[in-house]
Amino acid sequence: MTTLKKCPCFITFEGGEGAGKTTLIQQVEADLKQLGYDVVSTREPGGSSLGNTIRQWLLQQNTKTSISIKAELLLFLAARAQHIEELILPSLTKGKIVLCDRFNDSTIAYQGVARGLGLEAVQNLCKFVCGNVVPDLTIYLDIDPHVGLTRTRHTAKEDAPMGSIDRIESEKLEFHEHVRQGFFKLIHQNPSRYHVIDASMSPELVLRDARATIDRLLSL
Repeated sequence: MTTLKKCPCFITFEGGEGAGKTTLIQQVEADLKQLGYDVVSTREPGGSSLGNTIRQWLLQQNTKTSISIKAELLLFLAARAQHIEELILPSLTKGKIVLCDRFNDSTIAYQGVARGLGLEAVQNLCKFVCGNVVPDLTIYLDIDPHVGLTRTRHTAKEDAPMGSIDRIESEKLEFHEHVRQGFFKLIHQNPSRYHVIDASMSPELVLRDARATIDRLLSL
């Protein structure tokens, strides 16, 4: 029987559309569990019944439902508040490693920068919602938005008729370029928390890079 290693750690994964976050998280989770760590993998919005409902509202392509920019921001934050209280904090308290697909950085880059609500203004709202819950490490998968969107739309086409791009993915290329610029601004503000990986590399190399960085964190 494998003994679970107690190591409370909060690791977030960020990046533009098509960067490969979901695949990487699945691989990292499998590797860490094999090593005996107690790991929880989650995503935003999500991680709770409320969060999953909000996710449907925010991402589904539904022309009958209009969501204003400010409403979009506050819905993301509402989902996060519930996510932290219901899943993230309890998991960290129990000594688990939490791997999260998107967190505050996405909200700041997408809504603060790309939507034009203001980087600092959205940062302050995120701090209000999250309090002392700050990632120990953020792995940012960097990819040219044109390449990432091509990947996303190719995958959606392959998955048809069930697959489709969501409301955010369907934004114009310029929007996603602004998102990338937003991430770069955040990395410049706090470089010690981020590890940047070139997401155009092969999945094997991306995983190797991410695992080396996570191993260094867990060995501290």
